[in-house]
Amino acid sequence: MENKQEKSQEDMVKEAVEEAKKSAAETESEEAEAEETEETSEEAGSGDAKEDTEKKTGKKLFGKKKDKKDEKIEELTDKLTRQMAEFDNFRKRTEKEKSQMYEVGAKDIIEKILPVVDNFERGLDAVKEEEKEDPFVQGMEKVYKHLVTTLEGIEVKPIEAVGQPFDPNFHNAVMHVEDENFGENIVAEEFQKGYTYRDSVVRHSMVKVAN
Repeated sequence: MENKQEKSQEDMVKEAVEEAKKSAAETESEEAEAEETEETSEEAGSGDAKEDTEKKTGKKLFGKKKDKKDEKIEELTDKLTRQMAEFDNFRKRTEKEKSQMYEVGAKDIIEKILPVVDNFERGLDAVKEEEKEDPFVQGMEKVYKHLVTTLEGIEVKPIEAVGQPFDPNFHNAVMHVEDENFGENIVAEEFQKGYTYRDSVVRHSMVKVAN
């Protein structure tokens, strides 16, 4: 009896194990099928999503409006370009104003120096022939020549007058005279020498005009 009961128990255990194995195999098979179905579904969904993405991307490439970041970049670039142009104009205008201020200042100084030149010329013209070898006179002449050379070095030049046609841009007529030795409207005499600085008149020549 005991042997039969033991066999019966062993058989029951074996059957239970077999059923458990069978059940586990079925469950594993069902899970595998479920996973395949899910993967297939995901692939299909992924394909659809990819297609939608490509369509959206195509739409973006051809029909998308500029985003706010690009618009801001363009706005700042345009603003910077205009500011740079304004600064360049300001720089040129400032340089021109500085140049004009320099010209005005230089002309003002030259005007103050010219009377000194006039006095040297009057003094040397008054020297008698026999006194020209005097060391003092020679010293004055050297200073005068040095002063004239310095003025020429900064583009200060005397205006041609005697024998030239009268030009109101360069000459100031203070007298008129009838003289057959000169043509009509010709400068016959110069009372005070005129000068130009870089092609602009610093002082007009004071002249007498013939006929």
